[in-house]
Amino acid sequence: MISALNQPTFEQIVAQYDQKIYALCWYLLKNKPDAQDCTQDIFISIFLNLSTIKEPNRLNSWVYQISVRKCYEFVRRRRRKKRFGINVPIDDFFSQTLPSHQKNPEELQIAAEKSLFFWRAVEGLPIQQQLAYTLYNIDDLSYKEIALAMQTSVSEVESLLYRARQTLAKELEKYHSDERKFWIKKSS
Repeated sequence: MISALNQPTFEQIVAQYDQKIYALCWYLLKNKPDAQDCTQDIFISIFLNLSTIKEPNRLNSWVYQISVRKCYEFVRRRRRKKRFGINVPIDDFFSQTLPSHQKNPEELQIAAEKSLFFWRAVEGLPIQQQLAYTLYNIDDLSYKEIALAMQTSVSEVESLLYRARQTLAKELEKYHSDERKFWIKKSS
């Protein structure tokens, strides 16, 4: 147990991690209400367990461990709901990811399609690869921080990221191949 003087306050943790945790939930769940609910669950868990943290220098890992665990739980619950025929609404996530500097509707449409295709490919990854990819590329965590958050080894994180990149590269190659076929047909 750490002394009360070194103990971060809940408000400090919320201020520091609120956006990061919400972004992680958003990227993994692709649904605004679910991301908000999951973020709230994470902070409730942090609040209830704050007194158990022993080393303040490991706060980042501890917060991400809780976040990863709660996101896993949310994904499992959603899959169970789907199995029983309950529809899970999906936000129009991709319309909010478009660059604002696009000049014309055609460029906007192309950017939207590429974004949609890419995030669907990320969504199609196994959950551990998806999580490692998101933590590394979106949250900018190091391999060591990801390993701590996912409670695995650094070499396992490297393997997960390698497999995720390989899968995404294949999927993106399919997209570009289909895109070339479309433009060839269109110009003929």
